[in-house]
Amino acid sequence: MVKKNFWLALLFFGTLLQSLIAQQDAQYTQYMFNTLSVNPAYAGSRGQLSFAGLYRSQWVGLDGAPETFTLNLHSPIRNSRLGYGVSVVNDNIGDGVVQETYLDAVLSYTIDVAQNAKLSFGLKGGGNFISLDFAGLRNFDQEVVQQDNIDNQFAPNFGLGVYYHTDKFYAGLSAPNVLETEYFDNSDTDDDNSVNFLATERINFYFITGYVFDLNPDLKFKPALLTKAVGGAPLQVDVSANFLFAEKFSFGAAYRFDAAVSALAGFQITDQIMLGLAYDRETTELGGTQFNDGSFEVFLRLELLKAFQRTVSPRFF
Repeated sequence: MVKKNFWLALLFFGTLLQSLIAQQDAQYTQYMFNTLSVNPAYAGSRGQLSFAGLYRSQWVGLDGAPETFTLNLHSPIRNSRLGYGVSVVNDNIGDGVVQETYLDAVLSYTIDVAQNAKLSFGLKGGGNFISLDFAGLRNFDQEVVQQDNIDNQFAPNFGLGVYYHTDKFYAGLSAPNVLETEYFDNSDTDDDNSVNFLATERINFYFITGYVFDLNPDLKFKPALLTKAVGGAPLQVDVSANFLFAEKFSFGAAYRFDAAVSALAGFQITDQIMLGLAYDRETTELGGTQFNDGSFEVFLRLELLKAFQRTVSPRFF
């Protein structure tokens, strides 16, 4: 029953094979600790060599449900206004039926707009590799599609971003992938028995912002917002509220409008190492089904060098 329900859900992906769709970028709950993945202007803003890794398991209990792995590394360049970084994102749907990997190099340039305020401009370039196992789809239904597998089809892309930050406030606007790439177009084939289908990578626009309030010497409070817009898909709005106690323990909650509620927690193990966890529960009909136990995220951040002494933001962002 579980596997049957998964394949029924996966058939939603089959609409990609029949019509034009708008693909959305990977989804995160702990976006406030994974900013480089959505805004290249964030590169170097922490003032030190910083590594972040995130794993997300979506809709646990649903066989072949989406999994996302994210790795990024960034740093300022000593004695300059430049920052650099690399970002890797891998999406896996259907136990390998759909695999997509984004690999990008990132560069930022920062200017001082006030004594304690900086404005950064970011550019990233690279592309994504996408694979689609049509044989896996045919294992469920021989009539889904008759087509050779797609193996690591590469599409170049680039992204842009701007990021303003002080020691308490930040706001950013970005488009991580600007080129609208078309995939799997066989509409010109002469084979009358073939299936015509087209998928298009749409531009995803992100707006992020947050503010840190000092409630007392040991307790900070940070409300934050992420908004994601892409043509052909509903507007995504995430709001969160997090507390940081004694510069060590963070905890809070988040809400994704008409989609999910989340709980978040983190621990600053040392000055260089932070571990974070998150749990989502769908508020849609999918969340009430017996085969869906919610979504989980695990996040790890390592601050590798402290020699730059340029950190302008608390570690809360």
